Amino acid sequence: MALSVTHQIGVLSRSPIQRERRTGEWTATLSAAAVWKVPEAGIRCKARAADSVIAVSSPASLCRSPVLESIRADLTAASSAFEVEALPKEHAERINKAVRGKGVPVYVMLPLDSLTMNNTVNRRKAMNASMQALKRAGVEGVMMDVWWGLVERDNPGSYNWEGYRELMEMAKKHGLKVQAVMSFHQCGGNVGDSCSIPLPKWVVDEIDKEPEIVYTDQWGRRNYEYVSLGCDTLPVLKGRTPVQCYADFMHSFRDNFSDLLGDTIVEIQVGMGPAGELRYPSYPEQNGTWKFPGIGAFQCYDKYMQISLKAAAEAVGKPEWGNSGPTDAGHYNNWPEDTPFFRKEGGGWNSPYGEFFLSWYSKMLLDHGERILTSSTAIFANTGVVISVKVAGIHWHYGTRSHAPELTAGYYNTRFRDGYLPIAQMMGRHGAVFNFTCIEMRDHEQPQDALCAPEKLVRQVALATREAQVPLAGENALPRYDACAHEQILRSALLETEGCPNKDREMCAFTYLRLNPELFEPENWRQFVAFVKKMDEGKDGLHKCQEQIKGEAELYLGHVTQPLAVALMH
Repeated sequence: MALSVTHQIGVLSRSPIQRERRTGEWTATLSAAAVWKVPEAGIRCKARAADSVIAVSSPASLCRSPVLESIRADLTAASSAFEVEALPKEHAERINKAVRGKGVPVYVMLPLDSLTMNNTVNRRKAMNASMQALKRAGVEGVMMDVWWGLVERDNPGSYNWEGYRELMEMAKKHGLKVQAVMSFHQCGGNVGDSCSIPLPKWVVDEIDKEPEIVYTDQWGRRNYEYVSLGCDTLPVLKGRTPVQCYADFMHSFRDNFSDLLGDTIVEIQVGMGPAGELRYPSYPEQNGTWKFPGIGAFQCYDKYMQISLKAAAEAVGKPEWGNSGPTDAGHYNNWPEDTPFFRKEGGGWNSPYGEFFLSWYSKMLLDHGERILTSSTAIFANTGVVISVKVAGIHWHYGTRSHAPELTAGYYNTRFRDGYLPIAQMMGRHGAVFNFTCIEMRDHEQPQDALCAPEKLVRQVALATREAQVPLAGENALPRYDACAHEQILRSALLETEGCPNKDREMCAFTYLRLNPELFEPENWRQFVAFVKKMDEGKDGLHKCQEQIKGEAELYLGHVTQPLAVALMH
């Protein structure tokens, strides 16, 4: 005999689903978490008639779990047999009314592999249901990576926007705003990277021909995450400079999404390095090269960076300083005191040579940011979008004098020098938003032997952006679902931290990392909805107790049903 969809999913997940007979319809109780064998409370969904199920092709993704391959197609088709219970209009209006002017809007990062390698929306039904749930929870919008390696994959100047058009229209349908990240870097090899999306094939071909156009360390290790800024203005990519390639990509994006700019698409975050951040790839996780909390390594040994260093040394009358970068700065996983260059007493970082080198190294990064911001602000002028730049939250060894991991990443920040003010001032010249990570972290949660201090770092950045009069936005660096992390994010986003006098100032936005199955587990979802509500209330909600907020959030939770399809986000 034919088995029902409900029964099939129960068998596949080894979690039998109880059905109740009601007048005129069947209902089924199923937990998305149950599919992943998490013993949490179920959720109630309506089952449509079997003949209304629309067949969906199996998604093609590089990030599949082998264990799920045999059941993914069944779950994909089965998810279309369920729908999220309708939210009463009066509650939807209460949830979605915009009260900007107080509080901090919350965005949620979409999965890195939201598009397949064939440029189609991955897990389409799951994505649609998840966006619906996010909107009903009060989320302002979503952030999505727009991958250079997907859109301009095969040939220079040939762009395929079809998948992103569908994804943008899906966000628009649900009333979600979009932060679009111009991702000119490779996906894979960094913290949290769950899939592999290389640079465009034709770029990789050029790198294979001329390996000097990517970042290189003193041991000759090449990094393929991002084209070296040393050749920003040189026609090394089939007759175009890297900066021209980035500009042409953004021009095409603007022209293809002009109807959504300023309305649905409200922010363009311009990628400027690995992980989309303005920095050097000084701490690559790929192949175990770097492990937390190592100091990293300088990335200035490709031919083009060395030419620039030599010229800078000759300009100050010290040609011998241009022969190489520091040779006594240790290895990726050393600690500052292990190295002559970074040690606190007599370290090379604090010598005339060290000051020359670090000034040159950090200025090269600032000039890179300046070039790309000049281009991007001109391209998106008068479109109604804001431009933002992401800066990494490198908090380990922050308590040392040299701040070695920040120095190798290109941030000339030491105990005696503010390295974030010049970055903020550079963004200020272009009206860009300073987006900073690690705002969920507390000092005492991190290894104190490595003198980690994320709270102090966030405070320093907040003061720098305040002095430069630049808007500040934030992200969490690692996935967190607990109330302690949410509380820390709230305080950081409202700039309610010790030594940070910002009574009338808040972050302009916060982006939550990331949309995944764990977020929709019952307790995590409950915490998240309460957190979004507190962020929306701003300073008014800061001093409410957690139980009061969670109680108020029950109104939302009663109607914001967790979508079954989110199980496919894994």
